[in-house]
Amino acid sequence: VNHGQIQFANQEEKQEFSKFPTKTGRRSLSRSISQSSTDSYSSAASYTDSSDDETSPREKTQVNSKGSSDFCVKNIKQAEFGRREIEIAEQDMSALISLRKRAQGEKPLAGSKVVGCTHITAQTAVLIETLVALGAQCRWTACNIYSTQNEVAAALAESGVSVFAWKGESEDDFWWCIDRCVNVEGWQANMILDDGGDLTHWVYKKYPSVFKKVRGIVEESVTGVHRLYQLSKAGKLCVPAMNVNDSVTKQKFDNLYCCRESILDGLKRTTDVMFGGKQVVVCGYGEVGKGCCSALKALGAIVCVTEIDPICALQACMDGFRVVKLNEVVRQMDMVITCTGNKNVVTREHLDRMKNGCIVCNMGHSNTEIDVASLRTPELTWERVRSQVDHVIWPDGKRVILLAEGRLLNLSCSTVPSFVLSITATTQALALIELYNAPEGRYKQDVYLLPKKMDEYVASLHLPNFDAHLTELSDEQAKYMGLNKNGPFKPNYYRYDRGSKTTQNDFDYVQYTHFYCNVV
Repeated sequence: VNHGQIQFANQEEKQEFSKFPTKTGRRSLSRSISQSSTDSYSSAASYTDSSDDETSPREKTQVNSKGSSDFCVKNIKQAEFGRREIEIAEQDMSALISLRKRAQGEKPLAGSKVVGCTHITAQTAVLIETLVALGAQCRWTACNIYSTQNEVAAALAESGVSVFAWKGESEDDFWWCIDRCVNVEGWQANMILDDGGDLTHWVYKKYPSVFKKVRGIVEESVTGVHRLYQLSKAGKLCVPAMNVNDSVTKQKFDNLYCCRESILDGLKRTTDVMFGGKQVVVCGYGEVGKGCCSALKALGAIVCVTEIDPICALQACMDGFRVVKLNEVVRQMDMVITCTGNKNVVTREHLDRMKNGCIVCNMGHSNTEIDVASLRTPELTWERVRSQVDHVIWPDGKRVILLAEGRLLNLSCSTVPSFVLSITATTQALALIELYNAPEGRYKQDVYLLPKKMDEYVASLHLPNFDAHLTELSDEQAKYMGLNKNGPFKPNYYRYDRGSKTTQNDFDYVQYTHFYCNVV
């Protein structure tokens, strides 16, 4: 007997065994810091097996069935599978599809050239194809290096959309993709749809002349909106911008209800953790934090909250959560979750004090909340244990479990519900239509909130999914309340149930003449 080799009964058995990784292959999963930060790993959010081809898409020459090569994706041959993903998403995005059918005859975006930087998922693809159906020309890139579904990007490229994105981009790839979307001969954007502000930042930095033709910016994230308000305050915002993030339909549904479900999905897929009895601290009690806390508490976790805002802190107390400082409790925590939109919320000092096995993740848009850069030092060892899961090992053997390298957990490690993204996508589409068609002078070089009428219209499109029937005001009731029977039904300062924000330029005087805002 040869003890140095495994003996197989037949050739079929040998071939079956060869499908599994060898000891050497398993050991190779422990990556260096530089490798683990840039390699492409597939996750449950994408069925793509990125290990099949490690060649950078930038080094490939690919052509779709129409003969176009104006795109850069992982593998154009995955387009058919991506198309099925998009079709599945459409089933739960009926309101956006309804808007597409109602408006595609009028083509309200005819002549628009939209450059977009968002997560590229099946749900986003439904939005992009809706914009195309409404007359827009689109060029698209990803706002997160881990959230792209490769097969969906391939399907978009096959359909004729110039898309530049793949899962596992390096930082250099990320900015290269943005540049390819903006810097193209014979095509210049006149609308920007951004998620996080990176696209807007790149245009300001590299191609400021583009803004001479841009009619407006639509931004959907806390981080991106904050950047826009900074530009506005400094007098550097040279086009109108629509703040979609603080619209009621975005705040209440995408930020709150979506995160309430996707936080659990992301943690389960990456760590298989059981939540009952776990000590968890959630940093930030805005809409995202509220959703996370609600879900974790429901599964038996012991949740506490950190906050800088006394109003949000009081809300947390009234909802039954203890409000603490992170440095007071970090040693006892089994999980630390950030969702503030700020930077350095979890510092190296906090990480040094965490107990063995603590799970650290981020639910905010940017990767700035956890000081991941401070962990890239010689004395710490990084070990990739599965897709988007790193063990960071201290010299004494302590391990901290870092998810998605501090990037957005739910879209990097799992998926989000199509229905709730339909709400956000419909809001984005209407914001683009409004800014593109607005008469000159309606919007100044400032940041605007969506008018209440548009928010109510988006909500009304989604009610048929629940067979919901609205009560209609009588003429007497409408007169008594001082309302139009068709809305808006609340003043702009109304905060709904948990304190949605009212900020500058939430104007009542905006007139909507397009049919899509005439709610019946």
